[in-house]
Amino acid sequence: MRFTVTYSIKGTASEVKKRAFNICVEQTIEFPYHLVKDKYIRNEIVGKIRSIKPISKNQYLAKITYCEDSAGSELTQLLNVIFGNTSIIPGIRVESIELSHGLSKNLKGPRFGVKGIRKLLKAYNRPLICSAIKPMGLSPKELAGLAYKFALGGVDFIKDDHGLANQTFSPYKQRVKLVAQTVKKANKAAGKTCLYAPNVTADGDYEIIRRAKFAKKAGAGALVISPGLAGFNIVKRISSDSSISLPVLLHPALLGSFTVDKYSGFSHFFLYGQLARMCGADISIFPNYGGRFSFSKKDCKNIALGCKTKMNGIKEIFPGPGGGMTLANVKQMKKFYGNDAVFLMGGGLHSAGPDIVKNVQTFQKLIES
Repeated sequence: MRFTVTYSIKGTASEVKKRAFNICVEQTIEFPYHLVKDKYIRNEIVGKIRSIKPISKNQYLAKITYCEDSAGSELTQLLNVIFGNTSIIPGIRVESIELSHGLSKNLKGPRFGVKGIRKLLKAYNRPLICSAIKPMGLSPKELAGLAYKFALGGVDFIKDDHGLANQTFSPYKQRVKLVAQTVKKANKAAGKTCLYAPNVTADGDYEIIRRAKFAKKAGAGALVISPGLAGFNIVKRISSDSSISLPVLLHPALLGSFTVDKYSGFSHFFLYGQLARMCGADISIFPNYGGRFSFSKKDCKNIALGCKTKMNGIKEIFPGPGGGMTLANVKQMKKFYGNDAVFLMGGGLHSAGPDIVKNVQTFQKLIES
């Protein structure tokens, strides 16, 4: 069985044909092709060009297939085959992937996905809403106080800001235990379900898993992981661990350099959509267009498509646009993303006025209208 990676490649027609063949070799055997005599290696292991089509002047889309055995059973090796050494070469970008049956079966994808998250929250016909407790520097008690107001107002998810880790002003265990207890109290008072997602990003898989299990025991309802900092495979490990069994929110910290160049790196569709699903995230957080980051409407639309495009049985996930959202543009966002999205608003809820509970309730009404 073979899987297919689509690359955009800069150059003339003859240059692109040569560069595509070099990708086939570089991403597999990394060895002079003319010296390879083994038929199995030549016919199966070396990548194969399926098609090359122009998309603009001096830019082409090349579809290259690879033997699924070259990826073994590891996400890390799959990423190595997809882009490995070629990522060092400018003018080549990964646009998308078509998984083989064997790879999709091994990766499994998100534990919950769109349908599973909606079932947890009993929220079926609207976008979901999320807010983050911040700024960095607040004590666990102060962060818990914010979380109580968000949960009482009716947000679906409360996440740690990605800058909250295990600092002296907010120790991880103390913060997670206190915020989880406070959210539980608010849920009972409001008669609603809000899931608290602490940030478990840390040094090394062992510590991340340890923090995730502590969060689960403390009553957290989800987790936040930054794969740009901790690695994509740990997201896969956490999402597939039945002893944890919590939804995973993928945060984009340190991932920006993959997509800032439109001719190199990863497409938004692949990185925040397909790869997020492949590693097991249930919600993919990214900067919304019109905010303080450079993502365009097209970039955001492609992320949303990557979160739901068919991937050989891997579940659809929620795109989670945030950054620059305000109560004034909620209706616009709903029209743009539709119902299957998680809208993340932090500073916008604080800027709307001093009554956080009321601001969240307004957010909720705008979402449901």
